[in-house]
Amino acid sequence: MPKLVLVDGSSYLYRAFHAMPDLRTKAGEPMGAVRGVLSMLKQLIAKESPDFFAVIFDAPGKTFRDDLYPEYKATRSPMPEDMRPQIPHLHALIAAQGWPLIMMSGVEADDVIGTLARQAAAAGIDTLISTGDKDLAQLVTPQITLVNTMSNEVLDEAGVAAKFGVRPDQIIDYLTLIGDTVDNVPGVPKVGPKTAAKWLQEYDSLDAIVANAEKISGVVGENLRATRDWLPQGKTLITVKCDVDVGRAPDTLVFAPPSAELAGLYDRFEFKKWLKELQSGVASAKKKTPESVPQVPSAQLPETADLLAPKEPRQYETILTAEAFAALVKTLNEADLVCFDTETTSLNPMTAQIVGLSFAWKPFHAVYVPLAHAYAGAPAQLSIAESLAALKPWFENPLKKKLAQNGKYDQHVLANHGIALAGFAHDTLLQSYVLESHKPHNMDALALRHLSEKTITFEEVCGKGASQIGFDQVSIERATEYSAEDADVTLRLHAEIAPKVLSDEKLRFVYEQLELPSRDVLFTMERNGVLVDTALLNSLTTEFSLRARELEAKAHELAGQPFNLGSPKQLGEILFTKLGMPVKRKTATGQPSTDEEVLQELAADYPLPKLLLEHRSITKLVGTYTDKLPRMVNATTGRIHTNYAQATAVTGRLASNDPNLQNIPVRSAEGRRIREAFIAPPGHTLVSADYSQIELRIIAHLSEDASLLKAFAEGLDIHKATAADIFSVPIAEVTPEQRRYTKAVNFGLIYGMGAFGLASQLGIERAAAQSFIDKYFARYPGVHDYMARTRATAHELGYVETVFGRRLTLTDINGASGPRRAGAERAAINAPMQGTAADLIKLAMIAVQTWLEKSPRSTKLIMQVHDELILEVPDAELDEVNAALPGLMQNVAQLRVPLVAEIGLGKNWDEAH
Repeated sequence: MPKLVLVDGSSYLYRAFHAMPDLRTKAGEPMGAVRGVLSMLKQLIAKESPDFFAVIFDAPGKTFRDDLYPEYKATRSPMPEDMRPQIPHLHALIAAQGWPLIMMSGVEADDVIGTLARQAAAAGIDTLISTGDKDLAQLVTPQITLVNTMSNEVLDEAGVAAKFGVRPDQIIDYLTLIGDTVDNVPGVPKVGPKTAAKWLQEYDSLDAIVANAEKISGVVGENLRATRDWLPQGKTLITVKCDVDVGRAPDTLVFAPPSAELAGLYDRFEFKKWLKELQSGVASAKKKTPESVPQVPSAQLPETADLLAPKEPRQYETILTAEAFAALVKTLNEADLVCFDTETTSLNPMTAQIVGLSFAWKPFHAVYVPLAHAYAGAPAQLSIAESLAALKPWFENPLKKKLAQNGKYDQHVLANHGIALAGFAHDTLLQSYVLESHKPHNMDALALRHLSEKTITFEEVCGKGASQIGFDQVSIERATEYSAEDADVTLRLHAEIAPKVLSDEKLRFVYEQLELPSRDVLFTMERNGVLVDTALLNSLTTEFSLRARELEAKAHELAGQPFNLGSPKQLGEILFTKLGMPVKRKTATGQPSTDEEVLQELAADYPLPKLLLEHRSITKLVGTYTDKLPRMVNATTGRIHTNYAQATAVTGRLASNDPNLQNIPVRSAEGRRIREAFIAPPGHTLVSADYSQIELRIIAHLSEDASLLKAFAEGLDIHKATAADIFSVPIAEVTPEQRRYTKAVNFGLIYGMGAFGLASQLGIERAAAQSFIDKYFARYPGVHDYMARTRATAHELGYVETVFGRRLTLTDINGASGPRRAGAERAAINAPMQGTAADLIKLAMIAVQTWLEKSPRSTKLIMQVHDELILEVPDAELDEVNAALPGLMQNVAQLRVPLVAEIGLGKNWDEAH
C-alpha cells in the first residue's frame, strides 16, 4: 500500500527546542530548534520513504475550541522567548526543501492531521503520524499508526491498548474522564488513567459509564455524578475534528525539488554540511528501486537505450507555423519511439475534443501543438482539421511505435476525431501497475518516485472546484510547459520503468501478454457501449422511490416519531437511546456506529434495523442506477459507455466507473430488475459467458490436493462433494443445509476467514465453526499445506504471485502491527486466487476479441463484470458464437483441473445471466 507520513510540526518544534543546545549563528540568531526539526525530518523521510508527506503546524490565532471554552489552554506557559523568532525561518526552510507544509486558521494541527489520515485510509493509503501527542492515539486504526521518533515508541492498535489499557476507539472517552491539564480541559476529579481504563473495560463507553454513575461508589462516583453535565463539552474539546476542509487530498502531498532559496537559507543559518550536499547534487530523497528486480544493460532493450541520458536543461517548443509543423511530422516518422499526449475539453473519453497535442522522442525535449485555445488574445493557431489530417497517417501506422501514460484515454480522444490509433507499443501506467501494483500510478507520483521530479499538476494549470477553467482557456505558453512536460516525463519514465519489467520473464509476460492486449480489448468494449432501456429505468425510479417512502413511514411508526433516516446522529438516538438497542461498535469520534454491518447484526433481533437496511439499499439503487443511468446515455450512440480502470486493484481485477456496472446487485430482486434494463437491440441477443467456480478450481490447481483435483476431474458439484467428505455421507444424501455450510467453508477459507467469521456467517458457535474448518483441512491436507507455504513465502519475499507471474506485494506482511500483519497473511492466501482469476478473464477477453476480429462478424463484446463476459450477438451469428465461446474461454490456460465456461442467453442481461 502507498504510505502517507504526517508530521506534527508543533510537537517536533517543542521537542527540538528543549532537546538541542542553545545554538546560534555568528550574528547571534537562535537556530537550535530549526536545526533539530530539520534533522528529525530528514531522518524520518530517509527511514520511512513515504509516497506522500506533510508537516502540519498550528496556525496563529484562536480556534473553534477557544470559542466553545474560553479557558481552553489558558494555563499554558507562554512560548519561550528564543523559540518564537525561529518559527518563520523553520517554515521557510521546510517549504524550500520541497516538503508540503500546512497551517490552517480556526483549527488545530491535530484536526488537519486527523482529517488527512481519515481521507488517506478511505483512499487505501496507510498513514504514519509522527508525534509525541497522546491525544492523537484516538486516530489509530489498522491503517493509521503513531510513532514517537524521540522514544521510538510505535502505537498501533495493540500498542495503544498496551500503553493506555483501552482500545483506540475508547481513547476519546478515556481522555475525557482524566482530562487534559496541558490544554486546561477538566476531567472527573480524582479519576486518573487507571480508574478511567478500569471503567472503560467494565462499561465500554463514556455514555455507559454515565448511565451507570449511580452504581459507582466512593469519592470518584460522587465526582463523576457532579461532572456529568460538563463531560459532553470536555469530550468535544478533546475530540480531533476529522472533517476539516483542508483543500488538498492526501495523494497530492508529494515532494517537490528543493527551491532556489534553499542554498541561501542553509548559508544564512550556517548549515555547512547540508549546503555542501545540496551544492554537490546529493538528493535528500533518493529514488527507490525494488532490489528484487534484476537490472540489465539498457543496450539489451533497444527501445529504451537511447533514452537513458544524463539530466540536462529542458527544451520545450511551441509549434505555431506550418514550417515547424511539417518538420515535426517528418521527425515523428523518422523516430523509433514517440511519446504523445492529448490536451482536451473534457475528461469524458467519449466526448472529449482535442485542444492540443504534445510529442517527445528524446529526453528533455518536447513540443506542444496548440490547436483550439480560445481565450481572448490567443495567437493564431494551426488548423485543427488540417493538422489532424496530416498526423492521421502517422497515428494509424502500425509500424510507428507510440508510447503514452494511460493511452486508452488518448485513443478514445483520437477516435472522436476519426483517427484509429495503431502501433501503440507501451503505456507507463501499465508498466508501473505490473511492477508495483500497490503504489500510485499517476504520472505526478511516478515522476516523483522514479525521477525525483515534481511535475506541474493539472490543478496548478487550470485551478480547481468552481473556479477551474477549461484547457482551451489556458495560455499557450503555460500549456506548452505543462503538456510538453507530460510527454517528456512519460518518455523518461518509460526509460526507467520498462527495463525493470521487460528484464523479468514473469513481469514481462504479464505486461506484454495480459495488460497491453487487455488494454486494446477494453478500448473496444468501452467504445461499443451497452444499450439500456431508459423507460424501464424511469419506471423503476418511480416504483423504488414510492417503496422508499413507504419504508420511511414504517420506520417512523416503529420509532414512534419522525426522524431523518439518513442522519447517523438521529438514527443513533432512536436505536440506542430511545429504543435501548445494544451498542455494537463506536465510530472514531466515540458515537455509536450505525453502519451497515451494525444494522445487519441488530436486524437479527429487531425489525427497525432490518427495515432501515432495505431503505438504504433501495435508495442507493435509485441514486446510483435507476435515476442516474438514463442521464449517462451518450447522445450520439444512444448507449452507456463505462470506463474500465485497468490499473486500480492490486490483484489485477478491473474496476468499472462512470457508471460502475460491477456493483449492481445480482442477489436482490431489485438489482436483477435493474439488470433487465441492459438490453439487446432488435434482432440481437445478449450472451453471458462466465467461469464456473473459478477460484475453487484455482485453489485446487495451486494446492494440488488430490481430493479436490479428483472432484473437479469427475465434474462433481464441489460443495456437495466437500460436504460428503466432511459429514461422512454419500454425496447423494448431502442435505441442502450441509451443502450451505460447506460452501461457506469453501469460499470462507479462500478469503482467509477464521472460525470467528465463519461462526458469524453461519450463525453457529465458534467451536462448531472451528470443527468444520478442522474437518475440512483433515480431508484436504493439500489446501492446508498450500496456505502454510504461501504465508511463509510471503514473509520471505514480501509478495506472492499468480499462476501467470503477476506480483502482489504485501507491504504489511512483516510489519509491526499485529492486526495488519494478520490481514496481510489473509491477503497472501486470497490474492493469488483472485489475481489468477483476474488474469484468466483477461486472457479470455483477449481470446474472444481476437476470434471476433478474424472474420467480419458483427458480434460485439460489450461488458466484463468479475468473471463474466457479456456479448451482443446478431441472431444470425448466435449459433456460431455459442458453439465457439466455451472452447475459447476454457483453452486460454491449462490448469491441473478443467476450466468450465457456462453460457446464458437472453434479451436482457438478467435473462442471459
